[in-house]
Amino acid sequence: MQATGPFDVKLAPQPAAPGIEPANLGRMTIDKQFHGDLEATSLGEMLSAMGQVQGSAGYVAIERVSGTLHGKRGSFVLQHHGIMDRGVPQLSVMVVPDSGTDALTGLSGTMQIVIEQGKHSYIFDYTLP
Repeated sequence: MQATGPFDVKLAPQPAAPGIEPANLGRMTIDKQFHGDLEATSLGEMLSAMGQVQGSAGYVAIERVSGTLHGKRGSFVLQHHGIMDRGVPQLSVMVVPDSGTDALTGLSGTMQIVIEQGKHSYIFDYTLP
């Protein structure tokens, strides 16, 4: 199955955890509103690090998505792994195994994030038992 639609995202910078300030990591909270085939909200956290070369960075994030997917209500967790290698992006966003609840129990899949002209959208390829 495939779900598509736009989403809005708010990222809020957070202070570093006590004791790891010298690591110079970025930390943000994530607050999303999904629309389209996935009508949901999500909350999560992101950690990031910049490389020594312009355009190089990495991030990881975890977010819990709660709402309806093609009319099926429940929640699930997405895990992000992103790399920017001198301006060339690679991104993997996957459903954490066995994180689905209620009508989304057993959900698996991957999500592509598309950013065009400053607007965010998703393409979510998934399976349900």
